[in-house]
Parts: sequence; C-alpha cells; structure tokens
Amino acid sequence: MAGLVKTEAVVLRSIRFGEADRILHLYTPHRGRVGAIAKGVRRARSRFGGRLEPFFRLRIELHEGRGELMTVTGAHTIDGHARLRGDARALDAAARACDAVGRLFETSEPHPAVFNLLCRALSLLDEQAGRARRGDRSAPALAFRLKLLLAAGLAPQLGACASCGEREHLVGFSGAAGGVVCQSCEAASFPLMGEAHGFMATALALPLHEAPDASAPALGQVERAISATLEHHAHVRLAPAVGPLG
Repeated sequence: MAGLVKTEAVVLRSIRFGEADRILHLYTPHRGRVGAIAKGVRRARSRFGGRLEPFFRLRIELHEGRGELMTVTGAHTIDGHARLRGDARALDAAARACDAVGRLFETSEPHPAVFNLLCRALSLLDEQAGRARRGDRSAPALAFRLKLLLAAGLAPQLGACASCGEREHLVGFSGAAGGVVCQSCEAASFPLMGEAHGFMATALALPLHEAPDASAPALGQVERAISATLEHHAHVRLAPAVGPLG
C-alpha cells in the first residue's frame, strides 16, 4: 500500500546508482530488511549530507510506492558511530555484522530483537574503537553470530547430544544434527573441546557486552560450528567473523 513510512533503521549497505543517487539496504525493527533509493544524495548540496552511509542509525521517512524500492524523503541521525569510522578493525567488524544480518534476515518479516542486537553491536564497536587491542576480537563477533542464530531459530543444541539425547561425553559438533554430539554419535561430526562448548553456552546466555573470552583454537571451533549450522539449516555461507585486520 502506497504511503509514508516512518521508522528507525540501520543502513546495512549503500550502493552508488546513476549519476547522483544511492540504493540503500536498510534494516528496520518492524519491516525487516527494506530497499530504498536516495535521490540526489551524492550531490554536494544534498540535504541528506553523509547520514545515509553504512552503519548510521537513523529515524527515516520513506515513501512506499508500487515498486520494490521505497524513496527516502527524510532522515535524522540517531547515532552516526563517528569513532568507529576511524578504526579499520571496528569498521571491518561493523561491515561483517551488517552483512550477516542482511543475509540471514533478508525478508520483510519483523525481528525487533535482531534490530536491537545490531544496534547494540554497532554501539559497542563505536565505544571500543581506537582502544589498544585486547585479546582476540573473534570472541564478541562470534557471540553476536550465536545470538543471530538464536533469533533465527537455529541456536545449536548444547545441553545434550543432538542425535540421541545423551547428556554425558559430548565430544563433537554436527551441523546436520544441529548441535553437540556424544561419542556414540560422533561419526559425522568434528571434535569440539569443552572450552568451545562452554563459550557457546555462555555467549548465548549473557548480554553481548559480557561476551566471554576463549583461546584461539576454541574460537576456531566455535566459528566452524556456526558455519556448519548455517550451511546445513539456512543454506547460507558467511564470510569469517573477523577479517585479516582482526
């Protein structure tokens, strides 16, 4: 139905279009992912300034017509995450977080919890930008992805063997089974150390800013578990949670 839409949104991606326009991928709390065109935004005197760039959290006004793309008619900054933009690692992490949300939640189905989680992740990256590196940055990025799995209904089973229900001797992880597996069911799994198992359980239970630490080998197994779950159950393959700069 055509009309004016007012909503909060995070800019996931901004793509040059034509001589002066941009196509925006937005994530909103009550309309999921939407596409919009910002006309004339690349002109020097555009009234939107630079606020339609990736990672901006906005209060945005859109005109919804009959086409697939809405038209941006107004935008007001809630948080521009200025510090994040001066830190290459934080910028890379923000891009990977937005890409994960855009690919896992690519429809118009509303997921307010996902919107709030993304906003919190970007705020944390902004708060921590420019600080001396402490430990492996994979931990918060993987905690974020685990919470996305939970929101998508794909959280791995961690309390018992995903194949037989055994609660002891959980030694592996199977993406096909959807969680940890015991010694008797480990044929199609990969090894999972106790530290990796504990990280996943704790990260799912705690707020994002309290993401636990873990060793690099354990975090590598966590990333593999997340990737296997997504590939088997969502048919999605994401880029690594942390890039070369991480």
